[in-house]
Amino acid sequence: MPVLKYYYDLLSQPSRALYIFLKLTQIPFEAKPVSLRKGEHRSDEFKEQLNRFQKVPFIHHGDFKLAESTAILGYLSREFRHLIDDHWYPENSQARAKVDEYLGWHPLNTRMKCALYFWHKWLIPIMTESEPNERKVAAQESEMVTCLDEIETLWLSQGHKYLTGDQISVADIFAACEMEQPRIAGYDVTEGRPLIKTWFERVKQDCHPFYNEAHAIVDKIASKTKAKL
Repeated sequence: MPVLKYYYDLLSQPSRALYIFLKLTQIPFEAKPVSLRKGEHRSDEFKEQLNRFQKVPFIHHGDFKLAESTAILGYLSREFRHLIDDHWYPENSQARAKVDEYLGWHPLNTRMKCALYFWHKWLIPIMTESEPNERKVAAQESEMVTCLDEIETLWLSQGHKYLTGDQISVADIFAACEMEQPRIAGYDVTEGRPLIKTWFERVKQDCHPFYNEAHAIVDKIASKTKAKL
């Protein structure tokens, strides 16, 4: 079997999610870090030879190239099924459908709402060397708060321990990695949300030590942000 090459940047939320998944399942891969901050993804060579979308994460598996985190997840679940404990991405049709239900909800909700807050509060000001647009920050924070409340009421109040059942799945990893991103901008998604707080603690414990490993740079930046507040 050809070597699986994984291209990622641990500042990218879906990059962290797949990194944790690969480590937990012990799927063998060659790590290929990409520095988005240095613009390594913007070159013509990168576009032509590595990934035409010029984003991370993506994989090369021999001559096969694939982008988009959920597409990669599906591919890995088929190619390396023998290495993956079933609870991560179940073979049972209905159990998998519940995981896919969250993964379908995720892009326009957890991912978008947490990311837009992070962009307007922290990333855009850093890139433009300007103060945050407080009107936009307030609007995005309101959207994010609504989403976080829905995670508690629509996903975590259904009588089970994780987003889609009583066993952890990839849905939990993807969600947790997104909800870590606002912490860089000084926002703690667990504050005042007991269900999210308890769930977060479970996810981190179940993904130990790779969760902390993947979030080391996030922790470092978040600590600097907190010191300034």
